[in-house]
Amino acid sequence: MLKAYKYRIYPNKVQKEFFEKTFGCCRFVWNNMLEEKLEALRKGKKVPRITPAKYKEEYPFLREVDSLALANVQLQQEKAFRNHFSNPKHFEIPKFKRKKDKQSYTTNNQRTKGGNETIRVDFEKGLLYLPKIKSEIKAIFHRKFEGKIKSATVVKTKAGKYYVSILVDVQDPKNDVKKPKNFICGIDLGLKSFATIVNDTGSLKVEYPKYLIKAEKRLKKLQRQLSRKKEGSKNWEKARERLAKDHEYVKNAREDFLHKLSKTITDENQVVVVESLNVKGLSKTGLSKYILDSSWSKFLSFLEYKAEWYGRKIIEANRTFPSSKICSKCGYLYKELKLKDRMWKCPECNTIHDRDENAAKNLRNYGVVYINN
Repeated sequence: MLKAYKYRIYPNKVQKEFFEKTFGCCRFVWNNMLEEKLEALRKGKKVPRITPAKYKEEYPFLREVDSLALANVQLQQEKAFRNHFSNPKHFEIPKFKRKKDKQSYTTNNQRTKGGNETIRVDFEKGLLYLPKIKSEIKAIFHRKFEGKIKSATVVKTKAGKYYVSILVDVQDPKNDVKKPKNFICGIDLGLKSFATIVNDTGSLKVEYPKYLIKAEKRLKKLQRQLSRKKEGSKNWEKARERLAKDHEYVKNAREDFLHKLSKTITDENQVVVVESLNVKGLSKTGLSKYILDSSWSKFLSFLEYKAEWYGRKIIEANRTFPSSKICSKCGYLYKELKLKDRMWKCPECNTIHDRDENAAKNLRNYGVVYINN
């Protein structure tokens, strides 16, 4: 199974220059390929298959960077077009890349004539070796891995930080698998509480730190400072970097919270039942800011791949399943329940329900019935 490990790297001046040149060449090849393909589509022709070698004679500077990075640009663009043609509603047509966007390139691991691999790591010394770069790159390896390295993706964020994502073919991704405390749990996602979890032993409400909402005042201030600077000037670049660092902090803090919560849930439960959410539709409502800050889709994707790694099962309840409106005690369907009602009383058995906890109980019951059938 393939597993990616992301690390912070600290390139020196020469290495940064090489990265910038590679980012630029990959962007150049992408945009030129895209222009030719879009022109063919405008003329009603078949999308041509173009390789980076086509441009190397006219633009010799392309020979100075890693050829595998340019080859991966071709593969990525071909995949983007295939996705678009197979499902145009879900995948947009590929777009041109800009220098001010996040910069990255991917290279593959190969074995040289001398028997060495082109991508290597030294965990003890904290060093990374990449193709076309003669000197080692300083890195912080906060965790080790075992397996064959397949590829490495170097990324420069908008805040000017460098990272490498190493794709490894691991034999057994189930590192430190814990015996689950519960067999099945139901999870109801919300805005007041990020998640309400009901399992074999009880219920728990997980509050969400609301990183974006709390940082909004400062982000607006930095945005105003940026808007008053002359675009392209040194002061403008400094203000842009300060804003980018704050946005990056919010993103990293949010993902750290989602990773830790999803790991805890997969550790403690063998089966996890979640509801199918129309996040795209909900994000168009007046609560869009809060919904996007919660990152429900990302949380569910984290749960899904962690469950696959650690041998757990994810059950997704049908979108039409009225988890909030069913009495978890007697099964009565209370159709009159409104969104503003956080507590409600069942007309049939007089049980008083907390809306979110009741929904989580019903999702757990849904999973029990699903498994038994």
